[in-house]
Amino acid sequence: MTTADSSARVADAPSDNWVYRTLPRALWPYAQLARWDRPIGWQLLMWPCFWSSALAANALAGQGRLHFGLFLFQLLLFFIGSVAMRGAGCTYNDLVDHEIDMAVARTRSRPLPSGRVSRLQAKLFILAQMLAGLAVLLCFNGFSVVLAIASLVVVAIYPFAKRFTDWPQFFLGLAFSWGGLMGWAGLTGGLSMPALLTYAAAVVWTIGYDTIYAHQDKEDDALIGVRSTARLFAADTKIWLIGFYGSMMLLLLAAFIGAGVGLPAYLGLLAAAVLLAYQIVVLDIDNPGQCLALFKMNTPVGILLFAGLLIGIPFA
Repeated sequence: MTTADSSARVADAPSDNWVYRTLPRALWPYAQLARWDRPIGWQLLMWPCFWSSALAANALAGQGRLHFGLFLFQLLLFFIGSVAMRGAGCTYNDLVDHEIDMAVARTRSRPLPSGRVSRLQAKLFILAQMLAGLAVLLCFNGFSVVLAIASLVVVAIYPFAKRFTDWPQFFLGLAFSWGGLMGWAGLTGGLSMPALLTYAAAVVWTIGYDTIYAHQDKEDDALIGVRSTARLFAADTKIWLIGFYGSMMLLLLAAFIGAGVGLPAYLGLLAAAVLLAYQIVVLDIDNPGQCLALFKMNTPVGILLFAGLLIGIPFA
């Protein structure tokens, strides 16, 4: 890698990502703002959408009311929307955290603090991504549109949470888990208890995995006064993770029972529980590399839960 190439990358992003192999160099900073070179973020945003959609599909299929084509189309919309809205959220977060990112070793190479993108360019890029997200949203029913708009309040608050609370991960959970409501609403036109339980499960899941992620930055965060559950829990992190991940499993179990899912969904739940337990057992909060790897392990968790729900849909 040349020096010029190195200066155009972000420190905590993989250098072999498709962004750097495919996109023109002029677009790299925008791809980095949207975190296209780090897909784990949009994946974690997408999984609650997929769980909730598949949960609703199970319930509707059991009643003979599932439109499978609509279900598949909704999954496509959630994929596109997750990429667009996660990108817009990250760009907004980088604008809010511009000065903080300049003081943290892991983030000072990002496009804004490194000067490769201006604040005006970042704002215009947010607008473009928001318009893409709006185009996706307008494909949903009216109730879902109103529900999605309501989420913007939490999304707007989250970047500031680290300044006034030790629980910014809770606010991230409220925002990132909204798909747990949206998937069900998109297929049924309303909300019911399984959707609410799925949303709550996704919130505590988010608090858990983002606490692990935040341990990477705890030393820099302490120096500049940024608050997080990683700093709050410290050596007791594993105990808290047992509570968060355990609550997630119990809430999803209740949601599955309420929606009347079949055996494959419960097997997926069990497999996901094994991966979450593994994270807790092996976690070393003073090993940033391992914290990042365990954080990324939550995409397989999402896949296992969705696969179990999908396989269990009673099509007959």
